[in-house]
Amino acid sequence: MPYTIAEIATALEAEAVGDTGLVISGLAEPAAATAETLALAGNPKYAEALANGSARAAMLWSGADWQSLGLEAAILPVRPRFAMSSLTGLMDPGQGFAPGVHASAVIDPTAVLGANVYVGPNAVVGPGAVIGDGCILGPLSYVGKDAVLGPNCYLREHVSVGARVQIGARFIAQPGARIGGDGFSFVTPEKGAVEEVRESLGDQGAATGQPWVRIASLGSVIIGDDVDIGANTTIDSGTIRPTRVGHRVKMDNFVQVGHNVVIGDDNLLCGSVAVAGSTVTGKFVVMAGQVGVSDNLTIGNNVVLGAACKVMSSVRDGKVMLGYPAVEMKASLESYKNIRRLPRILRDVAALKKSVFNSDGSD
Repeated sequence: MPYTIAEIATALEAEAVGDTGLVISGLAEPAAATAETLALAGNPKYAEALANGSARAAMLWSGADWQSLGLEAAILPVRPRFAMSSLTGLMDPGQGFAPGVHASAVIDPTAVLGANVYVGPNAVVGPGAVIGDGCILGPLSYVGKDAVLGPNCYLREHVSVGARVQIGARFIAQPGARIGGDGFSFVTPEKGAVEEVRESLGDQGAATGQPWVRIASLGSVIIGDDVDIGANTTIDSGTIRPTRVGHRVKMDNFVQVGHNVVIGDDNLLCGSVAVAGSTVTGKFVVMAGQVGVSDNLTIGNNVVLGAACKVMSSVRDGKVMLGYPAVEMKASLESYKNIRRLPRILRDVAALKKSVFNSDGSD
């Protein structure tokens, strides 16, 4: 749906200037913008590219000199990056899902569907499942026995939600997400090499190889409100108690959350993060791409784990960690600098040895 500049600015709670009656049908980067699209140039460095396009209007920044950029109108939010959230939501055409149940969907007679629910082609809703008002179950999605989805949940295609999983309101899962699979829990009949190594930090002792025996996952998963899950992300069921994900948690693609993990409110887990079983995180934790967190740890509030770091011990509130094993970022960077200095230090030591040996007449 096209919008006027004035309508967009009102939705963003931003200032509109110039010809606010201009009609906008889409968004574009500055160099690719046309007369019908709104150029996104929330930073002066992006605004330089406006000259390469044909935009009549742009979203800039508060106080921008929009007229000097040759524009007829502009939207001037206080925080352009934040305004992108409302703006893209306003202009999102969606996936074309409308309320209704496709003829090929399989819905158990004991399942309960709320009002205005969409169930796509070949989707399955198991016995006793409860689907809240306004939910979207995309093609080939699956909701298991006695699972509960709050209102306005959105499962893209090929998403699976296992038995007894409980999910709050406004949950979003991208294609291929798997919620409520069994945890990776196996044990040997007697104390094995892995346990010996863990206790001794390297010595296998007299342990011999033994076959692994599966431990069933009975705890399922509980997820709060306003949680986003990326494509091919997995959250395993707990062993006895449920795995828990707090409110407003955001997970990128290929994230793995192990059994019994507790993820606190407002955590941000970037691509390929893996959190091992029974770890507990506080609020506002950020895990950058490829972070790995060992099992049975506690990660405090407001912790930042830098890209690809491997956390082997618990982390206190407010720490910024980096490296393998993860240490405070300042210490990690200093260690890296020292490693880079090693070749020069070795050359200096070699030269010093040569000088000393030559001075006493020996070779």
